[in-house]
Amino acid sequence: MSALEAALAAGRAAANQLQREVIQLHRPGEREFDWETGTDTPAEGSVLYEGRARVKASAQSKGEEVDAGERNVTLREYVVSVSWATEPPITRPEPGDLITVNSSPDARMVGLTLWVTGLQYSSTATAWRISAEDRS
Repeated sequence: MSALEAALAAGRAAANQLQREVIQLHRPGEREFDWETGTDTPAEGSVLYEGRARVKASAQSKGEEVDAGERNVTLREYVVSVSWATEPPITRPEPGDLITVNSSPDARMVGLTLWVTGLQYSSTATAWRISAEDRS
């Protein structure tokens, strides 16, 4: 094992220890209009990943207020780190997919929903990082 491989293995093991949340990464289904009730209902989506992760607010995130419909929304950036050794899902995550925090040592994070905004890939990374934002 080369010095680089040894350093990456140590870094990946350390990154795994920081993954204290359990998340679900899923793609929402298409919305369907019900002509009888006159309502829009989302179809069932697909789960792309479920398991341990680190959910951390981005250091650069200051919270940007924007108008969404008829209300103000504050956008906050997060980085969600999943083990580098995780098998990639059959379908790659893409912007618009959702991440839900199902459990965390910080009870305030449970139920947090994040929208995927981007992905980061690298053969020398210590974790698979997903950029996301909180739109509350």
